[in-house]
Amino acid sequence: MRICALCLLLTSAATTASAQSQYVERADVLPEAAGARTVAVDQVVGTGEEAIRGRFVVIHYEGWVHDLKAPDRKGVKFDSSRDRGQTLSVLVGVNRMITGLDRGILGMRVGGKRTLLVPPKLGYGTRLAYGEVPPNSTLLFEIELFDVVPEQNVP
Repeated sequence: MRICALCLLLTSAATTASAQSQYVERADVLPEAAGARTVAVDQVVGTGEEAIRGRFVVIHYEGWVHDLKAPDRKGVKFDSSRDRGQTLSVLVGVNRMITGLDRGILGMRVGGKRTLLVPPKLGYGTRLAYGEVPPNSTLLFEIELFDVVPEQNVP
């Protein structure tokens, strides 16, 4: 019985890693331009529980249109939980957010801070978003992970 449980755990971890690596590549620094996958740069590696598919995460995030001419490459800021003073709690890994952000959070640990460079096809694609994000925009996000909680089954 223990062997089967271990197999399930390893299969689940491999599936999460595979789903993440299909969309996300790790780097030490952000590249000048986005490629086909989201680029994740850990500013602070957390030591708490890991964000895995099907868990709720509690995060602060800020999102900008990526602009090489702007300071820190942060063009127009289009959204920020920090500016609202309210964290976001969301089920991660199940497409409740844009794909680049959803997959870019996977693997973070509580206490971690991560910068994500999201290519257009994993962001808002060809549509205008928030009235400020032009079609085909590369996005830049800063994420801070505060908590990971199991999915709650509500009767």
